[in-house]
This record gives sequence, C-alpha cells and structure tokens, in this order.
Amino acid sequence: MYDILVQYHGMLIDGVTTTLTVSLCAIWLGMLAGLCLAFGLLSRHVWIKRLSGFYRSIWRGTPILIQLLVAVELPPLLGLNVSPLVPAIAALALNTAAFQGEIYRAGLAAIPSGQSEAARMLGMHTLAIRRRILVPQMFRLTMPSLVNEIINIVKNSSLISVIAVTDLMRVGQQISANTFRPMDSYLAVGALYLIINLGLAIVGVLAERHFGRGLTTRSGS
Repeated sequence: MYDILVQYHGMLIDGVTTTLTVSLCAIWLGMLAGLCLAFGLLSRHVWIKRLSGFYRSIWRGTPILIQLLVAVELPPLLGLNVSPLVPAIAALALNTAAFQGEIYRAGLAAIPSGQSEAARMLGMHTLAIRRRILVPQMFRLTMPSLVNEIINIVKNSSLISVIAVTDLMRVGQQISANTFRPMDSYLAVGALYLIINLGLAIVGVLAERHFGRGLTTRSGS
C-alpha cells in the first residue's frame, strides 16, 4: 500500500482535490437549502409545510445512486452540455439538504419558544431573530449530527465515480487496473478517506467549542 501512495501520489492528490471540492460545495449548498427546508417544515403555512415534507421524503426515501444517475441524465434531455461535476454537486447538495433540514428542524424545535416571543416583544424582526438567536443555538445543538452528515456526504461522494467524475474512488479504480493490485489500491484510497473524515471530525469539535463559547458569552452578558 505504501509504495502505491508514493508512486501514484500525484493522481491521488488530484482525486482528493476533486472529492473535497465536490463534497464541500455540496455541503455548503445543502446547508443553505437545509436551513430553508427546516424553517419550511416548521412553518405555520400548511402548504409550505407539506411541500417541505414532500421534498424531504423524496430525497431521503430514494437511493443516492439513482439520484446521481437521474441528475447526470437530465441536462442532455434539456439540451444542456455541462461537466459531470455539475450534476454530481447538485445531486449531493439536494440529498444532504433533506437530511440537514431534518437535523436543523430538530435543533430549532429544541429551542424554547419563549426566546422568540421575548425577541418579538423587543421589536426584533423574524429574520433578525433567526440570524441572531435561533440559528447560532441550532448549530450548537446539532453540531454532532451535522458533522456525521458531512462525513456521510464525503463517503457518499465516492459514488460519483459511476458518472465519470475522476474523484478519489475513480483514481483508486484506475490504479487498481494499472497495477493489478486491487487490495493495496483500495486500502490506500480507504486510508485517505479516513484521514479526510478524521480531519472533518476535528473541525467539528472545534466548531462545537466555538459555538459553545459564543452562547456562553451571550448568556453572561
């Protein structure tokens, strides 16, 4: 395994770069969509709540591989010629948005409603309440679950190799075909995925401490 890491380090670095690019773009886009979905799931408007629930059910109830295959076949049907990276990021983002939305919904539901009511009595608008009160607490409460979802997206990104994206997994397949050493090739790729996910876990712990200090400071003031 070690000699494969050394001999094919250039290809592996390119694969890691692609995997991180696709995963991080999907995570950030999914985070924005997930926040909107969470507030939609908690909306007082029945039709918004039902549409949000329908979206969540569709993307959580179908295999991500099918979602990727549909996403890559859709642009040609619409007469669009795009890089496979675009549908890969789009499918992963839409998928994680459904899971992140449910995570955020649970976090928002755990925050006492009296905080929002008190803020409204002080004249704060809905967007300000969400940005300054609800969302910071929500991230603090949901950080462990959110980190798990981020790690899942990185692992699920290995499936984009089936739609001709040269990510870390596809590089591993190419190395295996070149060397006829599938065990060593996939062990090397697995080790790199493990390093990436351990790094993300550490970032998650630091982020949880950051949000915890922020909330402690606000409470003390």
